Amino acid sequence: MSDGARPKWTERSLVQLTLVRYREFMREPEAVFWVFLFPILLAAGLGVAFRSRPADRTAVAVAGADSSAQAVAEALGRSPDLDVLRLPAAAAADSLRMGGVALVVLPERWPEHQVEYRYDETRPESRTARLLVDDALQRAAGRADPVSAADQRVAEAGARYIDFVVPGLLGMNLMGSGIWSVGFAVVDARRKRLLKRLIATPMSRAEYLASFVLSRLSLLVVEVGTLLGFAVLVFGVPFRGSVWTLGLICVLSALAFTSLGLLIASRVQTVEGVSGLSNLVMLPMWIFSGVFFSASRFPDVVQPLIRVLPLTAVIDALRANMLRGAGPGGITPQLLIIAGWMALSFPLALRLFRWK
Repeated sequence: MSDGARPKWTERSLVQLTLVRYREFMREPEAVFWVFLFPILLAAGLGVAFRSRPADRTAVAVAGADSSAQAVAEALGRSPDLDVLRLPAAAAADSLRMGGVALVVLPERWPEHQVEYRYDETRPESRTARLLVDDALQRAAGRADPVSAADQRVAEAGARYIDFVVPGLLGMNLMGSGIWSVGFAVVDARRKRLLKRLIATPMSRAEYLASFVLSRLSLLVVEVGTLLGFAVLVFGVPFRGSVWTLGLICVLSALAFTSLGLLIASRVQTVEGVSGLSNLVMLPMWIFSGVFFSASRFPDVVQPLIRVLPLTAVIDALRANMLRGAGPGGITPQLLIIAGWMALSFPLALRLFRWK
C-alpha cells in the first residue's frame, strides 16, 4: 500500500456518512442529555415518588361539635387507615370541595340513629373512604363478621409502579431519539443547503438515509444499557427475559422509529415544520400507548387503534420480555406490528425524500 493510499472501505460514502452522524450527535450536548440523561432522571424521579411505602391514611372529616360527633370521631380514630378531622359543618363542606378530605361524616345521635356520608362518587379515594368509614362504624356498633379472614401481604418485584414504568420510558426514549434526532438532522441540513451540495456526489439517497439507521443502531447499546442498568441497579427492576429477545425488540423499534423520523423529514423545509409534524405523530402515542399507565384504561372502541400504534407494540413487548420473561414466540404480534411500521415507513421515505 502506498503512503497516500487508504483502505477502500473508508472511501465508501455510507461509512463516511455514518461517521458524520456520530460526530453530529456528540457535538450536540442537548441531544446527549435528552437521549441518555433525561430518561435516567425521569426514572429516578418516578421511582422515588412511587417507591414502596406504607399505605397512605385516608383523610375524612366528622362534622359537628356535639357528643355524637365526638363518639363517631373516636370510633373512626381507632382505624389505622383513617386520618380523622373534627370540623364545623361549613368548614367540613369546604374541605371536601377543595380536596382536603375524601369524605364528610354527618352523625345524628350515633349509634342509636343513622349517619350520613357526603362524598363525590367520581373520586376513587372517596369511594374507598366510604367503605373504610362504614366498616369502622359498623364494627364500633357491634357488628361481627360471620366469616374469619386473614391477610397475607406480599411485595414482589415486578408489581411495583417503577417496574411498570421503566419499559414505558425505554420505549418512549426509543421513539423520541429515533424521530426527533433524525428528523431535525435532516431538516437542518436541508435548511442550511447542505443536502443541495450532496446532489453532485455519487452518493445515493438510499445511502444517505441508511446512514441515519446505522448510526442509531450503533448508539442503541449505550442508550438501552444506560437506562436499564440504572433501573436494575438502583431500583431492583426485574429482568426475567432473554437479552437476545430484548435486543431484537430494541433493534426493530429503533429501525421503525428512525424510519418514521426520515418519513416525517422527507420534504419538510423548516425546523418549525418538522417540530410540528413530529409532535403530531408522537403526542397520540405518548397519551394512548401506555407509557405511564395501562392503555387498557381507554374505551374498548379505540383499543384496536391503540394496539396498532408502534409505541404500544414496543412497550407491550418490552414489558412482556422484562416482567414476564416472554420470548419471541410470546410477542410475535407486537414484533409484526413494529416490523410493519418499519417496512412501510422506510420505502415511503426513500420515495418521497427530496434533497432540496
